[in-house]
Amino acid sequence: MSKGSDKAKGLTYEDSGVSIDTMDAGLMDVADIVKSTYRKEVLSHQGQFGGLFALNKEKYDEPVLVSSTDSVGTKLKVAFMLNKHDTVGADLVAHCGNDIVVLGAEPLFFLDYLGTSKLERSVMAQLIEGVARGCKDNGCALIGGETAELPSFYHPGEYDLVGAIVGVVERRNIINGENIKPGDTIIGLASFGLHTNGYSLARKIIFDICAYDVRDFVKEFGMTVGEELLKPHKSYVKSILSLISKYTVKGIAHITGGGLIDNVPRILPENCSALIEKNWDVLPIFELLQEKGNVDIMEMHRTFNMGIGMVIIAASEDTDPIVKELENSGEIVYRIGKIVEGNKKVILS
Repeated sequence: MSKGSDKAKGLTYEDSGVSIDTMDAGLMDVADIVKSTYRKEVLSHQGQFGGLFALNKEKYDEPVLVSSTDSVGTKLKVAFMLNKHDTVGADLVAHCGNDIVVLGAEPLFFLDYLGTSKLERSVMAQLIEGVARGCKDNGCALIGGETAELPSFYHPGEYDLVGAIVGVVERRNIINGENIKPGDTIIGLASFGLHTNGYSLARKIIFDICAYDVRDFVKEFGMTVGEELLKPHKSYVKSILSLISKYTVKGIAHITGGGLIDNVPRILPENCSALIEKNWDVLPIFELLQEKGNVDIMEMHRTFNMGIGMVIIAASEDTDPIVKELENSGEIVYRIGKIVEGNKKVILS
C-alpha cells in the first residue's frame, strides 16, 4: 500500500452541494427550446459570456431602449405546493413585457435568473420551457441568463425566478401620458385572475383562514385552488402593439402591485385624476378573498388588479374604434371611467 493511499479523499464542489455537471446537463436539455426563441438580430449562442443582439437601426430614426426587471413573487409558493413549474416562467415574461409595452416599446430580448438550493434538471427544464414560451408569445428572444445553485441559501425544493427584458420604441412614439386631459376615456382590459401580485395576502386568506388545500375544488372558481392560483399572468403585448400601430393612445398602465389605486396615477399629468366606475365583472377569486379575509375595499384595490390587468387612456372621440380594435384582438374590454380635473388620484365611484 502506498504511503498516501490512506489519505482522506479531497472534497469537490459537488460535495458542498453544487453540481456543475447537473447544471451543464440541464442547459443541454433546454438548448433547442432556447434557440427556438431567437430573432434574426441575435448574434450570440448559448454558452457565451453575454448575449449579443444587433438592433436594426434602419427600422428607427431615434431608437430608445426600454428595460424592466421583475420576479414572479410568492406565486412560486403555489408552484412548489403542486410541483408544477411549467407556467411561472411564462408569467415572468408576460409581466415584464407588459411593463415596457405601456411605454410603446416592442420587446426585443429577455434574460432570466434561477436561484435554488439544489438544482433539479426536470424543474429547470419546466421553468425554461415556460420562459421560452413566454418569449415567443411576446416576440422576444431568450438570449441569456444565470442559473445559481446556492446550498443552504434557499429552502430545499424551492427557488427564485427573476427576469429582465429590453425593448425598443421610436422616441417620437413614446407613450408617457403627458397629453392626457380631462374628458379622456379610461378603458380597462380584463385580467385572467391574480396574475403575479397580491399572493402573500391571497395565500394567507386561502390557506390559513379558509384552510383550503391546493387540490381542493372550489365551486365558485369552477376549478381547484391550485388551478385558480396558477392562472397565467396575461400578456397584452401583441394586442397593444397592434393597437398603437393604428391609433393614438395617450397613456397605458399595467395594473400590478398597487392595483388601480397606485398604478393609474403613474401616467397622469399633475392636473388630472381618474374617475373609475366599477362596472366590470369582478372575478370570483377577488370576491372570495374580500369576503373570507374581511378585506376593506380600498385595500382590495391597492393589493389586487380586481379583474383589470391593463388600463388605456384615449381621447373620447377615439374610444369606439380603439375598443373595437382591442375586441378584435381577443381582449375583453370595459369602458371604466374618464379623466377629470384633479391631483393625480384615482376616485372609485
